[in-house]
Amino acid sequence: MDLAALQALLNTTLGEAALQEASRLQPQEKDYLSHYQVLSRRFPPDIAHAALETAILRQEARVKFSQAKRMFFTRSALEQASSEVISFYRAKRFSGFSRLLDLGCSIGSDALALAQYAPVVGIDRQLLRLALAQANISALKPAHPVHFIQADLMDAIPLKGNKDKWGAFFDPGRRTASRRIHTVREYQPPLGLLRQWLTDIPSLGVKISPGVNLAELTEYDAEVEFISLEGRLKEAVLWFGQLKTVARRATLLPIGLTMIPGETTEERLSEPLRYLYEPDPAILRAGLVTDLAAQLNAYRMDEEIAYLTSETARETPFARHWQIEDWFPFQLKRLRSYLRRHRVGHVVVKKRGSPLEPEKLVQQLKLTGDQQRVIILTHLRGRPIVIVCFPAGINGI
Repeated sequence: MDLAALQALLNTTLGEAALQEASRLQPQEKDYLSHYQVLSRRFPPDIAHAALETAILRQEARVKFSQAKRMFFTRSALEQASSEVISFYRAKRFSGFSRLLDLGCSIGSDALALAQYAPVVGIDRQLLRLALAQANISALKPAHPVHFIQADLMDAIPLKGNKDKWGAFFDPGRRTASRRIHTVREYQPPLGLLRQWLTDIPSLGVKISPGVNLAELTEYDAEVEFISLEGRLKEAVLWFGQLKTVARRATLLPIGLTMIPGETTEERLSEPLRYLYEPDPAILRAGLVTDLAAQLNAYRMDEEIAYLTSETARETPFARHWQIEDWFPFQLKRLRSYLRRHRVGHVVVKKRGSPLEPEKLVQQLKLTGDQQRVIILTHLRGRPIVIVCFPAGINGI
């Protein structure tokens, strides 16, 4: 979709009719051609394409946005946008500021969240994305006004005034047309640019990849927060200035629970006990496995592996757990014999530290039977072992 086609959807009777008709079809990407042929009989090709693209992306965006049916996207912008659950969680830190900046605002999804707390200025260099952002703001009408400016963030931020009570959020591009960007030095614009902004606006939040190389962040005086949504690691955020509260944090959404480092430094090791815990990925990335182990009175089985084990089961949102049935050094023949003896016909294979491929292992086991188990491939003090667990819901778990 280009700018002219978007304006047609927004401002012409023909465009509005095309979008209504496209939405009625409830289209998916795989059916694009057949739906386009239907729409292009009634509408000009560019309007038919823009309407169908918008309707498809609105369908896909429902997993991220509760008001997706009223919003406008491009595919790349939708893929990079955070879920509104994350955006609104992040925005809470900016309560109390007199003005907020959304640097690299794209389609305005973060500006929508920030505008619940203060007036927002969104800055982006792409006219199409600014037009999409304005359309989304106009459709959803947040509590405070949002204004947009076209500017290149590599230049000076084009705003004047007393910035003492200003806060800013920065979402750099992390992918090109052909690949993801894995180093902060190649973000678009690069992360190092924020050093220029921190002098004037020290209260700054920066969205980065959750898989970031942590060694690249040591030069920044910032809190690093890792955020998971429904058990899946989604993003990391750097918090500067008064937004910084601790060195590291793991946050679980949508429940909004968070964990920060404690004083525990002791690394306790044990053979597998009665229960096995798999920490949430935000806990892993934030380096808080030892802190979680202290909360659960649990042990690691290997200094390099993040599974935990304990004699008692403690419910925690920060980890999944299973009851252990047995464990032993890994040998394919021994594992196959064990599962056949227990009439196990279906397994879920999980692993940490093992080179084995779960799907290939399942084929090699050649299972028959009516029982189910969870198979954990991991290490005990550097030695490969297999842990056989009951599935969740069995034996009272």
